Amino acid sequence: MRLIFDARYIRTDFHDGISRFSHELAHALVATAPTDVEITFLIHQEAQCAFLPAGSAAHMFHAPTSAKEAFAARLLNKLHPDVVYSPMQTLGSAGRKFRLILTLHDMIYYRHRTPPRNLPWLVRVGWRLFHLTYVPQRITLNGADIVATVSEESRRQFAEVNLTKREVIVIHNAPQKLAEQLPSGVSVRAGAPTNLVYMGSFMPYKNVETLVRAMAYLPGRALHVLSRITPARRAEYEALAAPGVKIVFHNGVTDAEYAALLADDGALVTMSLDEGYGLPVAEALELGVPAVVTDMPIFREVAGGGALYVDPHDPKAVADAIIAFDDDERRTAVVAAGRAHVARFTWERSAGVLLEAAQRLVART
Repeated sequence: MRLIFDARYIRTDFHDGISRFSHELAHALVATAPTDVEITFLIHQEAQCAFLPAGSAAHMFHAPTSAKEAFAARLLNKLHPDVVYSPMQTLGSAGRKFRLILTLHDMIYYRHRTPPRNLPWLVRVGWRLFHLTYVPQRITLNGADIVATVSEESRRQFAEVNLTKREVIVIHNAPQKLAEQLPSGVSVRAGAPTNLVYMGSFMPYKNVETLVRAMAYLPGRALHVLSRITPARRAEYEALAAPGVKIVFHNGVTDAEYAALLADDGALVTMSLDEGYGLPVAEALELGVPAVVTDMPIFREVAGGGALYVDPHDPKAVADAIIAFDDDERRTAVVAAGRAHVARFTWERSAGVLLEAAQRLVART
């Protein structure tokens, strides 16, 4: 089987969500694929070769934001693939002579239409227009043979709005192993949580305000806000905080710093009102750190018994859940349950799902 993997979304500076997903899945795929599977990676810049599995075959292609993307299938026909897989859904399918698996990670951009800021302005305009109705997405996804997504909750949401006629498979996202990022000599200290860690953006639906308000009930503890933040947004949170509350604005951290904060008697906290997945939650659980999160289906799927679930509009309930982790027995049980639950999400397993789907498509030919 000749499989083409679209690796054009792998960043060469730092991983965002789609870049990490592409990178990790690509490596797991090469590591687990049988010898009769020939894998070629699509790239759009030479620097991406350094992020592919060693010895991998790569084919230079246009950038995914190019106008040529609408004609991608006709260009790929010249490579005679059996199956093409893309970790996004925007690869043009018209005129293809191969089997195609496209990926839609979640539906969050239908509920919050602000596009990624790193995209060119014209693409951002098109992004907003694309998400005004389900029709463009249905046309795009129905151009594939199989549609992949990253969670059972996303698959349920697709079905709820009849987003595609195609089979939908789940290629789970998986957490990076933060223990490998810890500085030398640093290990996880999972005592009563004194460092509360928030990793995420500051869009309104992220509801960081509830975390800030909850700190009024948590004297002696610190809320660490890790992501880059504008001065205006920081000022809003500082004005909202009760006197004496400790909030540390890190304005961006490395993976090592992120891991070290969680490992230092930490707990992962998020009161987001909506999520496509919730990877920081899975990362904390894999490290052996408990979490306090919004009670909603996607977090239940990601965290299982490794978190305490609360009303995201109730700061006192958030504080009470964090204080509950002061009990050594309860905290230990939650950490163990979380590690056991998140262990099912591995890149090797996800690569196996992709390979099985590709092989089924070839067998239909």
